[in-house]
Amino acid sequence: MTLRVYNTLTRRKEPFQPVAPPRVGIYVCGPTVYMYSHIGHLVGPVIFDAVKRYLEFRGYQVTLVINITDVDDKLIQRAREEGRSVEELARDVEADYRECLRALDVTTVDHFPRATEHIGDIIALTRTLADKGYAYTVDGDVYMDTSRLSDYGRLSGRKVEELAAGARVEVDERKRHPEDFALWKSSKPGEPSWESPWGQGRPGWHVECSAMSTRYLGETFDIHGGGLDLVFPHHENELAQSEAASGKPFVKYWMHNGLAQMGAEKMSKSLGNILLVRDLLQRENAETLRFLILSTHYRRPIQAGEERLAEVRRALDHFYRLFERVERLTGENVFARPGGADPERSDRLAGTLAAEGEAALLVQAVTDAEERFSEAMDDDFNTAGAIAELFELTNATNRYSEVLRLATREDVSDMDRALLLGAVATLRRLGALLGLFQKRVSLSRRLPAQEGKLIDLLLEVRRRAREAKRYDLADYIREQLSDLGVALEDTVEGTVWRWSS
Repeated sequence: MTLRVYNTLTRRKEPFQPVAPPRVGIYVCGPTVYMYSHIGHLVGPVIFDAVKRYLEFRGYQVTLVINITDVDDKLIQRAREEGRSVEELARDVEADYRECLRALDVTTVDHFPRATEHIGDIIALTRTLADKGYAYTVDGDVYMDTSRLSDYGRLSGRKVEELAAGARVEVDERKRHPEDFALWKSSKPGEPSWESPWGQGRPGWHVECSAMSTRYLGETFDIHGGGLDLVFPHHENELAQSEAASGKPFVKYWMHNGLAQMGAEKMSKSLGNILLVRDLLQRENAETLRFLILSTHYRRPIQAGEERLAEVRRALDHFYRLFERVERLTGENVFARPGGADPERSDRLAGTLAAEGEAALLVQAVTDAEERFSEAMDDDFNTAGAIAELFELTNATNRYSEVLRLATREDVSDMDRALLLGAVATLRRLGALLGLFQKRVSLSRRLPAQEGKLIDLLLEVRRRAREAKRYDLADYIREQLSDLGVALEDTVEGTVWRWSS
């Protein structure tokens, strides 16, 4: 199947044909670093991390860039409120953002350019626009003259007369037209500033991304990503100024992800409904948050309330219960190899292709999962559809064990062992393309330290009871914990626990 991508610019799915194959350039608008990261800040990075993983699996050489906006009106205002320098605040918040990305295994980003480190590129781009007659100066401020652009508004689909009423358009009576936007702003006392041909000042928001994206990916590149709320005015203005400056197409495919929501409302500081990632990680495993984002198609809103988090926790637990079951039945650590890659197991699985009955059904389920996973990802990076296929393979593997009544290692034949390990290896290999299932995790709700220690202590008592062949005591501990909603699972690496609800 041909890989197809939904392009916001054309409003349809298009075959993916890079500008200069096999190279692919992706630029994603990152945060303005004035507040700690909430789950909405992680949606784009997680999605495009998965996009890059899949494109590389398809044989492309991908460069992924996520920018850091570290000079902006919001940053200046927040720094003033906190009595800190803009740089100190920006570096603190950026460190939090980068730590959140690491926690959620967003590991494929090649460059994190900061706006303040590309002032020269920003000034050069602004000068080019001025020299070509697309920009004008008023009292040290430089504005883009949108009246010079015959197709301004084509990305958002808005007509010029509608744009003045659009979100986040700066109101300034000195502008020739309401929809004109700032490329360079003259500095006020106490604000960060740099010397320029127009005097001391700082860059406008939109020009930063145009300068940084072209610096790393060229004047025309493949994919520009960002939240749906950035289509206008940010991406509309990026497109306008970049093509006016270069005379070339700016981006081939515009991809916009849905926004994190709490119920029907967008998650935002102004509404007071944000979930800081640093707080969520105190009680949720990082893979739960990654799974939350990827289990919804990227163009749809991401529901992030407590009820949805509980659903995701239970769904992800379905996979890890299978991993533990296979470890118990085979005596092998299924996480011993990165990404589930195991040529020997693959060969053994291939040797069962002539199997009949339940074995043949499981072999077919593995084949179907691989094919349908790729079909889902080829259809506009449908991670939700890809995960659905992983559920199907998990169900088929569990069914195989249950129908054959595989309860202990003694029940498992060599063929059973090869099939179970091969199916799990396939799950982990496909999961790796989404950044999932790469290490053993505990999906239990995080407890206060003392409560968690009490449960761990009971597990240690149970372990010693079993070693002393006091199975009655070990079973009693299990039963009492079960009554409290704590389920135990004995694995090759010890006993793990989770909430059974």
